[in-house]
Amino acid sequence: MQFSLENIETQLQYRCKYSYSWGKKQNDIWDRHTRFIYETATWEELIEIVKHKVETEHFKKREFFQYAANRWYNFWSAMAVERIFTEIDGIEPALNQKDRLVDFNLFGINFDHKTSVFPKGFRQTILYAQNHEEELLYWLYKNQSQQSRKHLENRLFLIVHAQDGEHWKLKSEITWLKSIILNYVATFEASKLRTLEFPTNKAVSGIIWAIK
Repeated sequence: MQFSLENIETQLQYRCKYSYSWGKKQNDIWDRHTRFIYETATWEELIEIVKHKVETEHFKKREFFQYAANRWYNFWSAMAVERIFTEIDGIEPALNQKDRLVDFNLFGINFDHKTSVFPKGFRQTILYAQNHEEELLYWLYKNQSQQSRKHLENRLFLIVHAQDGEHWKLKSEITWLKSIILNYVATFEASKLRTLEFPTNKAVSGIIWAIK
């Protein structure tokens, strides 16, 4: 489905009016229960589907709402970010849209992209992380979701960090993220990417910092 970046931003910001918590660890079973998020573009429609699922399948209301709303929010934010990249000259979208390992080709390099909040589990300051990117990248690969998106191939991370601690809300600020991505691409140097070595392969990776 095609929607403007402005519309996606508006819809995502409805989610920001509610608290953000998962309640349960993300898993394949609950991902299947909430697969409708991929075809649900508006917050209003999402709420109606969640209500229907709670009533007919007897999920716990708060738990199911949080899980579905969080997946919906993260998915549509990621779709917006992916579109920002692929609308830039010199960046090509993945030929196979179902390829989970490649979202786009950035000046000859295939990348999956991942928007993530700055991880508490890294147990270092944001300043330390910026000065030790390779250490953070290894941590991100090691601690990424164990579900279907886990892989050790090329990945470009967009890391969001808010001074007030509400990092997750920055995923809804699509216009602001676009300005950061455009600047990154305009000044892109492949030599600044990190080559990470794993037991089975090597991967090229990098971090785009979105700090506010």
